Amino acid sequence: MCEMSAGQKMKIRRLTLLDYEKMAEIWKRSGLPFKPKGRDSKASIKKQIKETPDLILGAEENDELVGVIVASTEGRKGWLNRIAVVPEKRGKGIAKALIRKAEEALREREIKIIGLLIHKSNSTSIKLAKSLGYIPAPEILYLTKRESDDV
Repeated sequence: MCEMSAGQKMKIRRLTLLDYEKMAEIWKRSGLPFKPKGRDSKASIKKQIKETPDLILGAEENDELVGVIVASTEGRKGWLNRIAVVPEKRGKGIAKALIRKAEEALREREIKIIGLLIHKSNSTSIKLAKSLGYIPAPEILYLTKRESDDV
């Protein structure tokens, strides 16, 4: 349990497939691109929860899901993905708490390098990441190859 402003309590817990609709709603409300035919499909999230249940986390306030993070690893490096907090709860340390909990879970897996990708126009997330010790890696160019725009 984490203390929030004004004495409110926040709980971070592992998410289950029962949380899928709420996760999707949070991503959409937060302005993250939602890909229900690809990485954000129910089947994809189900697989991630089954394989790495300790890396799919949510923050609750008064039993309401208000933030999510999906961490991942291939065994050498960890990634923090799909970090989102509902707009009316931002600025209360929820994203920071989710990131710290995901980092802890990755460290338990002996992951020593953790990365996150942030759109260059997202100054709030960049500031948050830097405040947590993340530094830009200008020597790295991120490239993707997608099957379609839906994935």
